[in-house]
Amino acid sequence: PKFESVAREVCKSTISEIKECADEPVGKGYLVSCLVDHRGNITEYQCHQYITKMTAIIFSDYRLICGFMDDCKNDINILKCGSIRLGEKDAHSQGEVVSCLEKGLVKEAEERDPKVQVSELCKKAILRVAELSSDDFHLDRHLYFACRDDRERFCENTQAGEGRVYKSGPREQSHSSPAALSPQCREALTTRQKLIAQDYKVSYSLAKSCKSDLKKYRCNVENLPRSREARLSYLLMCLESAVHRGRQVSSECQGEMLDYRRMLMEDFSLSPEIILSCRGEIEHHCSGLHRKGRTLHCLMKVVRGEKGNLGMNCQQALQTLIQETDPGADYRIDRALNEACESVIQTACKHIRSGDPMILSCLMEHLYTEKMVEDCEHRLLELQYFISRDWNELMPPGAVFSCLYRHAYRTEEQGRRLSRECRAEVQRILHQRAMDVKLDPALQDKCLIDLGKWCSEKTETGQELECLQDHLDDLAVECRDIVGNLTELESEVLLSVRYLPQDVADNQIDSGDLMECLIQNKHQKDMNEKCAVGVTHFQLVQMKDFRFSYKFKMACKEDVLKLCPNIKKKVDVVICLSTTVRNDTLQEVKEHRVSLKCRKQLRVEELEMTEDIRLEPDLYEACKGDIRNHCSTVQYGNAQIIECLKENKKQLSPRCHQKVFKLQETEMMDPELDYTLMRVCKQMIKRFCPEADSKTMLQCLKQNKNSELMDPKCKQMITKRQITQNTDYRLNPVLRKACKADIPKFCHGILTKAKDDSELEGQVISCLKLRYADQRLSSDCEDQIRIIIQESALDYRLDPQLQLHCSDEIASLCAEEAAAQEQTGQVEECLKVNLLKIKTEGCKKKHHIKNFIKI
Repeated sequence: PKFESVAREVCKSTISEIKECADEPVGKGYLVSCLVDHRGNITEYQCHQYITKMTAIIFSDYRLICGFMDDCKNDINILKCGSIRLGEKDAHSQGEVVSCLEKGLVKEAEERDPKVQVSELCKKAILRVAELSSDDFHLDRHLYFACRDDRERFCENTQAGEGRVYKSGPREQSHSSPAALSPQCREALTTRQKLIAQDYKVSYSLAKSCKSDLKKYRCNVENLPRSREARLSYLLMCLESAVHRGRQVSSECQGEMLDYRRMLMEDFSLSPEIILSCRGEIEHHCSGLHRKGRTLHCLMKVVRGEKGNLGMNCQQALQTLIQETDPGADYRIDRALNEACESVIQTACKHIRSGDPMILSCLMEHLYTEKMVEDCEHRLLELQYFISRDWNELMPPGAVFSCLYRHAYRTEEQGRRLSRECRAEVQRILHQRAMDVKLDPALQDKCLIDLGKWCSEKTETGQELECLQDHLDDLAVECRDIVGNLTELESEVLLSVRYLPQDVADNQIDSGDLMECLIQNKHQKDMNEKCAVGVTHFQLVQMKDFRFSYKFKMACKEDVLKLCPNIKKKVDVVICLSTTVRNDTLQEVKEHRVSLKCRKQLRVEELEMTEDIRLEPDLYEACKGDIRNHCSTVQYGNAQIIECLKENKKQLSPRCHQKVFKLQETEMMDPELDYTLMRVCKQMIKRFCPEADSKTMLQCLKQNKNSELMDPKCKQMITKRQITQNTDYRLNPVLRKACKADIPKFCHGILTKAKDDSELEGQVISCLKLRYADQRLSSDCEDQIRIIIQESALDYRLDPQLQLHCSDEIASLCAEEAAAQEQTGQVEECLKVNLLKIKTEGCKKKHHIKNFIKI
């Protein structure tokens, strides 16, 4: 009553301003407690001084704290927290009672089934006392006595008040540090930090700095359903959400938030959920690792599958903690990462200001470069594993990102699109996920067994995803679906995110155009070898499903549904559509069944497939053994294997020979599909045949073959193709068309003996030559045979029958002439001169026939 009467006199105007205090009943002692509660709002000098003195007196003995004794009497007895006798005067021991209750409250939060539970009324009273003592460490009697010496050592120049002394101790609190806090002080501070985790207002500086922001963004505890305390985690997440939405949170508040986020990441023991859910895992996997974030990173490492399994409750607790602390927004929050990556940040990311969220992105971009150090790589991947997962419990992992991705590459016609900045972020994350499947939650979840079965030895950058794509047909259904969907979603940018520098990959290039450009230029001297390999790999992946070729899918999806339903593999879709186009062209229909935009893209796909035999799976499968036997030293790409098989055609197995013959037939009908010819003669086509269409390209080159301006290499290639054409009339479309009536009329006997897909070795052409001598051919056919006779007279290799029957004679009698690089009829002349020396009847006969035919 005496304290109250003085207060009513000294604080008259203040009481009238604070309604709650004015309403307190007289003589109960509640008025002084009310003024103590509101002392931060007191502006009257004398009143403030008086209440400050009263606060020190009240907090020296918990029994003087209004209501505390009533609310916590039973708990003090149950927890055996000391004496509650009215005569006890030792201030130190009375401070211990409050400390004991605080420890009981903290312990309860860390146990799944606590033996003793603090009553709800006492919990509120304990936290209220901690809140009221938060501005001046003198008011926390237990902490004051435990840390008196430490205060003199570390904070002698720090004025008490506004929570300054609490924050001014050394951040490094390990036992080994020479400047470490005393054990009793560290324990008392830790208890207080744990109380802050349960009620943010126990931190004076945090509550004061963030008061207006909490109100502004409606982060009051009342907004959290079923909340009993104003938990630090709720405050952090609510204000972080405001920052991420672009709202303005004061710099003082953000500074305080940063301190406490860092605190939670450094010391796992301050998170009751971690203690509660991960106690067994910490003891089993992470014993001996404590502060500085090492224990948390140890648990993260276990989750990534490097040391064993983590319980779901522990994993969820870790996810929640990462969400609360949000180290993705500022790498400095994660001390273990910060220390491990300091050298990398100083070299690779020095252009980015400290604390910028892009530091983490910069580190990820340098993940597998020479600038990265091993310890940093491990800490980075451990953190990214959690950052890459979505936290909303109502959605499956990765759902938000998948949705963003689907909208990232929409056309304007398809509806709403992402902003340029958001699209760049989506592409950045793709870049990161392509390097490590563990950063893709759904993929890791569904493909864990397949990764172990097919890809256990694939540990280099990006190899696991490549391996899954290579084994797509062997994967379990759920894994196959998710790898297929991922490959389809990423098809237009997969190469750029995996193999290109980030600045190039981020360019806003039309979907799929980058891929086409890379394919067209992958054999250029300036092309990075790793990128060229990546381009080829992705081409091979595309063959498994036509959806993986973005531009092809977009141009032809309606045509495929209509004309090629239920066909999945890209090569089969190409064959189906190409056959339809060819049939419509031959039948000269008025309206093609395949749309114009699809026909254009189909042409691109056909041309790309000619560059590597592996892109034509049927041909590749049929010729695998022959490739081993005849082309083992030849590299894939640039159609080199295909050319090798053509050169060894007579030695090929029947199945491979058949496929090569069919390929040559297709190429002769459409020379643009002859990759080697088009590559070797590229400049000559520009010079001599700029107006020629794809079907007449070879014919045009043949007509200009003997020009002085003709490139020797191109001329040699043209000759090779002429030799091939003369082995079988079916490989010479112009002759076939010109002689379509003459061949069945004069050479019917040869046709009846012919086999599909194997050469007639020039028999039909020889047959037509005889009829040419009799002048019985149609005029168009006669013109074509005349050209063949003229050409073969100059180059014996163009006459397969002569070669077949006179090979020994040419080798023994005309070896020098046959070896000449430029064939101008030398071999023919040599055989004439040596006619009497020719012993073989077949050769004599063929040579006599040749001389008999007049041009």
